[in-house]
Amino acid sequence: MNIEQLVTTRRTIKKFKADPVDEALFMKWLQAASLAPNHKMTEPWDIIFAGPETRGKLKHKTDFGGAPEVMAVTVKHGKTDLETVENTVAVACFIQNFMLQAWDEGVGTFWCSLGASKAAREVLGVEEGSEVVGIIAFGYPEEIPAIKDRISIEDKIKKLP
Repeated sequence: MNIEQLVTTRRTIKKFKADPVDEALFMKWLQAASLAPNHKMTEPWDIIFAGPETRGKLKHKTDFGGAPEVMAVTVKHGKTDLETVENTVAVACFIQNFMLQAWDEGVGTFWCSLGASKAAREVLGVEEGSEVVGIIAFGYPEEIPAIKDRISIEDKIKKLP
C-alpha cells in the first residue's frame, strides 16, 4: 500500500484472531518506528511487553480483544515542561509509525489509554520519571470495522491574516 492508502484504510481493531505475530516482524516495525522525529535525538520511548500474567493483572474489560501481543509504550519526562511535551509527541509519532507498518502487513492495532492509571503503571513496573503514552494491542484482525464519519477538515482549519 502507499502511504495514503495506509492512513485512510487503517482502523482500530477490537477483536483479534489468536494467531501469533512473528516476533522478527514486529521487531522490524519497532526498529523502523524508532526513526520517528524526536527533539534533540532524545529517543524518549521505551517498550514493555505484557505477557499473559501481566495482562490478567491489567484487567482490561475485553483482555485487549484477544490480541496475541500487548505492549506499553512509555515516555521519559523531560528536564522542562516543554521537553516533556516534545517527548510525548515524539512517542505518539513512534506509535503511529508502528501502527502503519503493522497495518501494511495485515496486522491490526488497538491503542488503549489504560496505562494512564496508577494501578496499571504499577503492574507494568513503569519507572519513576516516565509515563505510559499508550498500551498497544496487536494481531491479525478478526473483524475490521467500517470507517466512521469524521468532521470535515475544513471545519478544523482557522486561517489568520
